[in-house]
Amino acid sequence: MNNRYLTPLTILSLASLIACTPTRVGDLVALNSPTKWQHAPNTQTAETADLKTWWQGFNDPLLNELIDKALAANHDLKIAAARVREANAMVTVAEAALYPSLDFSLSGGREKRIDRIVGVPSGQGIKLITPTADAVSGGLAARWEIDLFGSRHLEAEAAAAQAEGSQEGLHAAQVGLLAQVATNYLELRGVQQRISILQSNIDLQRERLRTMQALLKAGLANEADKARQQTLLQSTEATLPQLTNAGQKLIHRLGVLLGEPPENLEIKLALVGQLPKQAPIMPTLLPADLLAQRPDLRLAQTEVSAAAASLGSARADLYPKLVLSASGGVGALAVGGFPSLADSVYALGSGLSAPIFNAGRIRAHIAATDARLDQVAANYEKTFLLALEDVENAFVAHRSATDSSGRLTEAEASAEKAYRLVDALYQRGAATYLAVLDAQRSKLELSDERAKAETAVSVAMVSLYRAFGGGWTLDSSVNAIENASAR
Repeated sequence: MNNRYLTPLTILSLASLIACTPTRVGDLVALNSPTKWQHAPNTQTAETADLKTWWQGFNDPLLNELIDKALAANHDLKIAAARVREANAMVTVAEAALYPSLDFSLSGGREKRIDRIVGVPSGQGIKLITPTADAVSGGLAARWEIDLFGSRHLEAEAAAAQAEGSQEGLHAAQVGLLAQVATNYLELRGVQQRISILQSNIDLQRERLRTMQALLKAGLANEADKARQQTLLQSTEATLPQLTNAGQKLIHRLGVLLGEPPENLEIKLALVGQLPKQAPIMPTLLPADLLAQRPDLRLAQTEVSAAAASLGSARADLYPKLVLSASGGVGALAVGGFPSLADSVYALGSGLSAPIFNAGRIRAHIAATDARLDQVAANYEKTFLLALEDVENAFVAHRSATDSSGRLTEAEASAEKAYRLVDALYQRGAATYLAVLDAQRSKLELSDERAKAETAVSVAMVSLYRAFGGGWTLDSSVNAIENASAR
């Protein structure tokens, strides 16, 4: 070939090698998905669960308000949204390598030279002074690396997969945030309900102690009975600071989740409220549906896609690279008072480079990216197993809490019946006042246990929706990103 540049026919011939160069790597990971849940309830409902806004099923206006504030101001969501913007910008950076680059340059200056003739005795040298010269030049330079074997395309695919993964990270942060707000709110209401029951129990214990003291003065009781009652009262009173502390911590946690100081919520949340009487219906997704709904699984899949694309790009480094270049410019030179001299230049060129020896760097990079692909593939499988575990555990927790709540409700009703019977006997003089107080105390203790079980039922339902990946939509995520960008 006499032409020192690569001809178009040569370029096309090199490009045809793409079809026979296996640089692209598959990103499909086979998962062993069960066909049904092991611990799902057998009851079926015709109503479809709302995964997008599941918390509204509690029918609690204050909970809805807290979640709206959290979605607007939570710092974890802001960080995740910023990561999405960063990843999207890096996609543009990666895709820019697929196109030619064009640079403009401009330079200018003034030069005056003074030369001394050598070989003349000291002090008798002759200086030659050249006229002052003004020079200016400018031009354009273009460069384009032809992506013969898909290296740049695969790098762009990897960046796009990473950007998609950052979007799923935002989804995951949103799912976790909603569950945390709902869980802390429900636990706060449960604690407040228990504090109210405990206060009634303390009042009852004090009344019993006063009655015991009166019986002691009348000679109908002894000091041991009084000491036992005083011990019971003090132990009951000691539980109150613990519950109060737990309630304060839950309010403080909600403040962090809502992105505002805790004192802003003290007045609103310190008012004692009841647990929501309603709850969202049981979701009925299949195990395979988790792959599309859970953000952490979607994120793990994007990591596999990014690693596969990176491995293909690393393999492409084994093959030649073709670069086309072009440059052109104009220069002007003015010396003294003479007219300026101008000229223009241009250059066209192409280059082909191929690796020959690099001390194993390329092969080592391929081995590293291949190991990275194995890591993320194994992590994808593990994440799916963890997702199945989350759902099964949530089913078990909900069933267990529901059974406990039902039995404790029945026991509380029996204790209420016993209290009324003892009180009726006391009114007829057939029972002592201490027996009435004891029956009432037993009822309050069962009420406290029932309140804990009801709280566990509600929290388990939240955990179930979190395990199913409920609480995010594409539209809401985009709005969150746009709002974060505006801020």
